Amino acid sequence: MISLETIEQARERISKHIRTTPFVMSASLSELAETQVSLKLEHRQLTGSFKLRGATNAVLQLTQSERDRGVVAASTGNHGRALSYAADAIGSRATICMSHLVPENKVAEIRRLGARVRIVGLSQDEAQVEVDRLVAEEGLSMIPPFDHPWVIAGQGTVGLEIVEAMPDVAAVLIPLSGGGLAAGVAAAVKAVRPDAKVIGITMEKGAAMKASIDAGHPIQVEEHRSFADSLGGGIGLANAWTYPMCKTLLDDVVLVSEAEIAAGIRHAYAYEHEIIEGAGAVGIAALLSGKLAQVEGPIVAILSGGNIDMALHMKVANGLDTIGEGR
Repeated sequence: MISLETIEQARERISKHIRTTPFVMSASLSELAETQVSLKLEHRQLTGSFKLRGATNAVLQLTQSERDRGVVAASTGNHGRALSYAADAIGSRATICMSHLVPENKVAEIRRLGARVRIVGLSQDEAQVEVDRLVAEEGLSMIPPFDHPWVIAGQGTVGLEIVEAMPDVAAVLIPLSGGGLAAGVAAAVKAVRPDAKVIGITMEKGAAMKASIDAGHPIQVEEHRSFADSLGGGIGLANAWTYPMCKTLLDDVVLVSEAEIAAGIRHAYAYEHEIIEGAGAVGIAALLSGKLAQVEGPIVAILSGGNIDMALHMKVANGLDTIGEGR
C-alpha cells in the first residue's frame, strides 16, 4: 500500500511543476443522480491529463546519472506525453514506446515535446518488450505508466485535492486502466474518509484490471480500439502495486459500452462545455447510463484527460456511437 504520508510528500515535491485543477458542480448530473455531482477537471492539467503528477514525482527522484542516461516508458499516449514534458523540465530525454493503437494526435504531441518514439505491435504489452530491450541495451531508466510507488503517489495527489475540497464526499468515480490513478486516489480518499465509496469505471472491451480482479490474479486481455483509448493495455502479469491496491481499495468496478462513452463525451461538451477524451468521460457515462447504485451524499467524477483528436470529437458530438476495430 501507499501511505497518506507518501502521497502528501509527493504533493510537496511536485507542487511547483503541476496545476491544482478546479472543481465544478454539474447541475444536469446532480439532477439526474438526485445528489450533488461535482467534476474534477483534471483534463485541464498542463499536459492534458492527470499523468503529469505521477511522471513528475518519479523523475524528480532520479539521480543525476539516471537523468543523464534518459528515461523510457510504454504508454497509451498520456503517460508518454507527461513523461516527455517532465523529463525535458529536468534536462533529461524520454523515449516512449507505443503500439499502433495509440491515436496519431497523441503520438505527434509526444514527438513535439522532443521525445524519441518507438511504435511497436498492437498492444501495450508488446510496446513493453521494446522498453525492456532499451533498459537492457541502453541503460535507460524505466518510469512505468502505473505500477510504481512513485507514480501511484503522484496520482494520489488528485485524491488529496478531492477530500480537501469536499470533506463530505460520499463517492469518487475514477477512470480505471492500469490502476495508477485509481490506486493513488483510493489510498488518499480512504485514509481521510474511510466510508467513502471509490468506484473504478472502465470500458467493456479489454478491461484488464476488472478481468484480473475477477480472476484473482493479473491476466492478459486482448486490446481493442475504443473511444477510451487511454484505458487500453494490460496491467502486467508481474503487477506488484496497482493490482493488490485496486483489489483491496475499490468498492466496485463498473463497465460502460462504447455508445455510453460517446454519450459521456457529448454530455460534457453540450452541458458542461468541456472537451474531454473517452477515458475522461467514463464517470459521466456511468452516471448517464444508470449503472451506479444510489449514492447518499456528494459524488465526484474525475475527468482524467482531454487529449482527444478533434476530428473524432466532432464526429462524436454529431452522433458517432461506435469506433472501428482497425488501426
